[in-house]
Amino acid sequence: MILTVSSPKDRRIVVFTDLDGTLLDHATYRFDAALPALRLLKARQIPLVVCSSKTASEIEALRNRLRLSHPFISENGGAIFVPRGYFQHAFAHAKETPEYAVIELGIPYSRLRAFVGRLKERFPGAVQGFGDLEAKEVARLCGLSLEEARLAKQRDYDEPFLLREAALEPDIVRIARAEGIQVTRGGRFYHLTGGNDKGRAVTLLTSLFRREKKETVTIGIGDSLNDLAMLEAVHYPVLVQKPDRSYDPSVRLPNLILAPNPGPEGFCESVSRLVKALT
Repeated sequence: MILTVSSPKDRRIVVFTDLDGTLLDHATYRFDAALPALRLLKARQIPLVVCSSKTASEIEALRNRLRLSHPFISENGGAIFVPRGYFQHAFAHAKETPEYAVIELGIPYSRLRAFVGRLKERFPGAVQGFGDLEAKEVARLCGLSLEEARLAKQRDYDEPFLLREAALEPDIVRIARAEGIQVTRGGRFYHLTGGNDKGRAVTLLTSLFRREKKETVTIGIGDSLNDLAMLEAVHYPVLVQKPDRSYDPSVRLPNLILAPNPGPEGFCESVSRLVKALT
């Protein structure tokens, strides 16, 4: 992206972040190591926008813990949730709840579940969707509490699935594309979406921020191929390390910033450095 030069006082900075393996530790889901950067963002009134494969219910629970009041993007760009009254200008949105104006970008979850059913018939034993799992199985696979697993199953625009035969990935991608459905690979699961796109959601939300402050500078932080579209849509894309201190080789951008540590440690160092340089 092209960045217009401006003085710090004329800029608004917005930080977009993935959760699992980025702001949250891959194994423990803790964010303690990121707290110094989170405090810095709050002190400088910089919006932190969660952009995750997690459901709205999961993100809301985390936002409450972090005391965030900014918009968020759920289910890999399936929808943008803007707190009521957050922006001074009007904008198009599909529905409203008591708390949010919701911009829907994804297709109905029922259609994704129907597609999983057809995959299971065609490739017996190879595919298992989130909707096929009990909450206790989700908890075991993801290292979540039972209540967290129940929140994870409250899906609207994205169906994570396990692929037990990796060689089938090209076939499943091809079949899905023919039906207007996308397949992406995340840290633990593959994901089926339709119209969901982290990059599209980030671009749209950035345009809303820019309507109130033209010089809006964006930072994006992720850890996997699932974050590539988001990273492509920001001025400063940051890739944190995996737990084994490697970088996802699928994420390649000419201006990519490589964080020196995994997860929340890498988040903290990179965000702190960039924010201090830009303000």
